[in-house]
Amino acid sequence: MESVRERLIRLSEEAHDYLGQSVPFLDAPPDPLLFYRDWIGPNRPCIIRNACSHWPALNKWTNEYLREKVGSKVISVAITPNGYADAVLGDRFVMPEERQMSLSSVLDIMEGKMKVGGVVYVQKQCSNLLQELPELTSDMEPHVPWMSTALGKLPDAVNFWLGEASAVTSMHKDHYENLFCVISGEKQFLLLPPTDRPFIPYGNHGNPHLTAHCIHGVYQPAVYHQRDDGAMDPHRPVGPRPDPLPSVPAGSSNQLHREGRRDVVPPLTVVSPRQAVTRLHRSELLVRHGLRHQV
Repeated sequence: MESVRERLIRLSEEAHDYLGQSVPFLDAPPDPLLFYRDWIGPNRPCIIRNACSHWPALNKWTNEYLREKVGSKVISVAITPNGYADAVLGDRFVMPEERQMSLSSVLDIMEGKMKVGGVVYVQKQCSNLLQELPELTSDMEPHVPWMSTALGKLPDAVNFWLGEASAVTSMHKDHYENLFCVISGEKQFLLLPPTDRPFIPYGNHGNPHLTAHCIHGVYQPAVYHQRDDGAMDPHRPVGPRPDPLPSVPAGSSNQLHREGRRDVVPPLTVVSPRQAVTRLHRSELLVRHGLRHQV
């Protein structure tokens, strides 16, 4: 077993040397076949400029436009006390409180016109753009043609995310390719290669809400709820504790942390955490794979 761990450590270090500490840029949408060969096949992330600059959404999606177009639509909104959803608090793995509210109310909260005692984040998966806000689809392409050609299929989901600056997506991984396009503002990503997977506590203990999230191994599942006084507390449901976290090679790992801000999760053990950190700006499109942390 020790020899296997040593080989995994060596593989992880070699992968970091190969992938580097930055995400490459492409200046235009690529040829689908070359894109599959150079990026999807090797499981490498990249940022593509001018990939969605022709979308009307880039100029139209202001707060005023969204209020006029879909302000009355009721959507699913995640609320947490500090912006950290699906993250550890004490001995609990806490998921956000989900509420139904109008998009206008969400915008009022983000603009400081309305208080809810927490941080709001429109982050529901399962194609919430098509399910909850189909009126906005005319402002963008129904799919990204070159990516659909490269993968040989249309997207499984098209999601709409809207959040305050303090809204954070905890470390997780998806089992499919992702395209992330920033329409307004910016979003920072921290990417880890798949070779770090053996050294990150990760698993699924039968809870479908935790399937796509790591670090919950010894933590009791919980959900935030708001008290009568407006404060938010995690509510602990009754249930058995999951199995303990797997062991990590002693002396061969470092802690993953964020300088100047509270950890989204407790320190994770990863080998040689020279993560690729990138900031995605308006109209840029990120193709990503594997484990990642978004801010």
